[in-house]
Amino acid sequence: MPPRKKRHAKAGKSKKKPLLWTLAIILLLIIGGVAYYFAAIYNQLDDLQKSGEDSPFANIPSAAVPASEPPKWEGTEPVNILLMGVDARGVKEGEVPRSDTMLVAALDPVKKKFYVFSILRDTYVDIPEYGKERINTAITHGPNTAMQTVSDLLGIPIQYYVYTDFQGFIKLVDAVGGVDYEVEKDMVYKTKADGPEYDIDLKKGFQHLDGNQALQYVRFRHDATSDFTRTERQRGFLKAVADKVISTTSLLKLPDILSQVVPFVDTNLSVNDMVKLASVGYDSSMGGSEQIPPMSLLTEETTRGGSAVIGFKSEEALQEFVQETMTEPEPTPSPEASPGSSPSASAGTE
Repeated sequence: MPPRKKRHAKAGKSKKKPLLWTLAIILLLIIGGVAYYFAAIYNQLDDLQKSGEDSPFANIPSAAVPASEPPKWEGTEPVNILLMGVDARGVKEGEVPRSDTMLVAALDPVKKKFYVFSILRDTYVDIPEYGKERINTAITHGPNTAMQTVSDLLGIPIQYYVYTDFQGFIKLVDAVGGVDYEVEKDMVYKTKADGPEYDIDLKKGFQHLDGNQALQYVRFRHDATSDFTRTERQRGFLKAVADKVISTTSLLKLPDILSQVVPFVDTNLSVNDMVKLASVGYDSSMGGSEQIPPMSLLTEETTRGGSAVIGFKSEEALQEFVQETMTEPEPTPSPEASPGSSPSASAGTE
């Protein structure tokens, strides 16, 4: 009898071994998959920072503002990033086009708030070493010149830049599966001079926009308020794209999304900085979104050559406006409103 019990015990142990080996193999596969996933993301992020002949600024002979390493960001102090979008269609190879879109994303990691300032591209400013020009020409002299120009205008340090061709924007929107968005009116612009690739033809209403349609939406400015409403549309749409990117589905597809946009993006952000920014930005909310110059300070000017440009009443007043936007306190809830009431319901009772 005792020997028989011993054989049963051995048989029980032998049955457990295949199960343990199976669990170990599954665990290794999961670890390997996760490691591959994050390695793929790291490699893609690292490729965003271009150098040498891969840089879109390789043919700029010398920078008026010397290149310098961005300050080490510890993840606790405010950081400001210049985002520039250019339309390189029809531009000669190696030539840097003027920026069609310029935005500054200001992130306050302590308050967990971010602020977006969209700069009107015809704003007439002093560009270091080049004199008075439209601000959209600053990037043609290199990213350091562009960052210094915007820093001087807004009165805040610009530590980083992100530069992208509009083809990268199209690829990003397509990679996340498009964006559902409300187009506020019919948008039509067609001209034989520009060619069919510049045509804009969107209908009013809530709809699904793919990359090409999204680019049409953010580019449209052929209405009474021109660039003023366009910058407002851009800020709103970019927020919708950001919300789609950080959705669970898109995060799972992140390596593929990055592979689509990497060829069209250049930045001075390191991978470590991107990771820190992503972790802080994920928990942050929009604190404010404004046009620069604001309508209250905007003036219409004419250059010596007779071109119409945008000016501003006072550089000091403009910089105060930027600071006030980023320090404005949170709105206090109305005492009449109950905790569960919706904003629309409260608005209807006023």
